[in-house]
Amino acid sequence: MKTTAASTRLLGLDTLRALAILSVVLYHLTIFGELPASILRLTYFGWMGVDLFFVLSGFLIGHQVLRPYLSGRQLSINDFYRRRAYRILPAYLAVLAIYFLVPVWREFPYLPPLWKFLSFTMNLGFSFDRRGFSHAWSLCVEEHFYLVLPLIVVALMRRPSARKTVSVIAFIVFFGIGLRAFLVTHYPDDVWTGIYYPTYTRLDGLLTGVVLAVVRNFRPAWWQVLMQRGHTLLLTGALLVGCVVWMFRDYDLGNSTGSAMWGVILGLPLLAIGLGLITASSVSTNSFLARVKIPGAEMLASLAFSLYLTHKAIAHMVMERFPHITSPQGPASWLLYAFACLSAAWLLHVLVERPFLRLRDHATKMKSRTALEVEIRSEPAL
Repeated sequence: MKTTAASTRLLGLDTLRALAILSVVLYHLTIFGELPASILRLTYFGWMGVDLFFVLSGFLIGHQVLRPYLSGRQLSINDFYRRRAYRILPAYLAVLAIYFLVPVWREFPYLPPLWKFLSFTMNLGFSFDRRGFSHAWSLCVEEHFYLVLPLIVVALMRRPSARKTVSVIAFIVFFGIGLRAFLVTHYPDDVWTGIYYPTYTRLDGLLTGVVLAVVRNFRPAWWQVLMQRGHTLLLTGALLVGCVVWMFRDYDLGNSTGSAMWGVILGLPLLAIGLGLITASSVSTNSFLARVKIPGAEMLASLAFSLYLTHKAIAHMVMERFPHITSPQGPASWLLYAFACLSAAWLLHVLVERPFLRLRDHATKMKSRTALEVEIRSEPAL
């Protein structure tokens, strides 16, 4: 039977990716109008969608980086960076150009300097006074991850050691906990800009995903045990996420006292572990996440990056252009928001993302064909 691209998609990962982008979009859309308190109680925790994205990225990118070593090959850092550049830069730079060239597009009038966007450092020293395109902070974290992870893997795989790997993982975890504890106790009024945005305080989700990838690739027996307990993973992960929700129940991430303080210090790694267990459950055939196809999940998963880049600006323009529909908010306004955001994301995906992904795949095939021809020519004659 011929295998198609659609048949090889992992339904559970599509579902989680769709859930992550919906959470982020709904969280940001609350900026543009008043919502009932019952809905705000749910949308407030939409910031956790970013942490889910981090776990998914750590798992998928970690698997890509580690996979060559299973067949005795080494990771080509240049190839990895090239593939990531094709995937991220075209759509990002296109939207960035609109932000700087078309001021009416911006959801906030003032932007950080262009060089901070181009160098992916706008999440360092972040200021609310220049918060246009502020959601690019999480892309900065991901870019730093893409830059450093291959270098760490290559260094560790020169002389592979489980002890070294565990030591590196433990160092990153305890460094993050210690740094957040220091910052939240010494700078309690700067929790958002000093802890939420910088890369060095937000590594828990990415690290959790990488740990899952390490277990999947180098401890297959452990991975099989996990895969046989899909529903247990899901329920345990949901319980841990619920604990973090309780920690932040005061609905103010900037509140650095009581349970919220411990949420900042310990809740973020706890959230990452919970989301990691849910991610593992999503690829287990013993879990309904991996077996049930949620309508629209594949489409949202495919559009997630374009939707992430454009949704805040589009929502702002809808609010400005159609005040009679969007205020007060009701079913008509949310339908308009949904249609406008999805349409913009689809256009960016079709006009920019998809052509460059095809170009990336074509370049990869050509390089593989060239490498094969060189290998054949270098074989000794019989």
